[in-house]
Amino acid sequence: MEETGGVSAYGAALAGGGFNFFNFVRQPQTIVRLLSWVFAVVVFACITTEGYINPIHSAEARCIFNQNDSACQYAVGIGVIAFLACVSFLVLDVYLPFMSNAQERKYAVMADLGFSGAWTFLWFVCFCLLASQWSRTHDVHGIPEDAARASIAFSFFSIATWGILTYFAFGRFRHGVNDAHVPTYTEPPPDHHSPYPPTYAPMSYNPTTYTPTTYTAYPSVIPDLSQQPAFTPNIQPQVDSGYQPPKY
Repeated sequence: MEETGGVSAYGAALAGGGFNFFNFVRQPQTIVRLLSWVFAVVVFACITTEGYINPIHSAEARCIFNQNDSACQYAVGIGVIAFLACVSFLVLDVYLPFMSNAQERKYAVMADLGFSGAWTFLWFVCFCLLASQWSRTHDVHGIPEDAARASIAFSFFSIATWGILTYFAFGRFRHGVNDAHVPTYTEPPPDHHSPYPPTYAPMSYNPTTYTPTTYTAYPSVIPDLSQQPAFTPNIQPQVDSGYQPPKY
């Protein structure tokens, strides 16, 4: 019913992958839809080929179900529409994984759900109508009874197959709705009565005792000018012992 092993929407993997024919054929929904297609063919084929006979007292062909032409016409109409619908929905099942728009997938699944549910009910009406008219058919001389019984039997089988298709379509629809309403994270509203935000707990304050640090005095490399002696000029007279005055 639903594909697993990856991100999906409405029961089908997101667009981007290739089509695998063997996986598609092995899907339960595909198998049941093919059975519905075969059952519809059997019903309208039996009625269109052997569902009308000419009574002895009438030259006009009449329906084998108690000569009620409405019963044959109803069964043929339901069968032909079901046959065409099965082909259409098979094509839609192939195209569904390639739909990138989730809204289009939703409409396709809703169409499948609505049609399958409606045809489940219509096949039930068809089965009841054919079975009722056949039970009222007393003169079975010249009537192909096998065709009549096959039409009734496969009408009943169609109720089951279309009911299963309705269940599969409903599962796809519910899966898609649940994916569309996945709860997302939202910030909690602020609590005005609490002095702190609700997300963060207040930190406890532990005062640390201050211990003064003992510093060691280092000798200063800069001389203390205040301790220097006052500047006193010390000019020594130059004595030239080898100087002699000139003689005139």
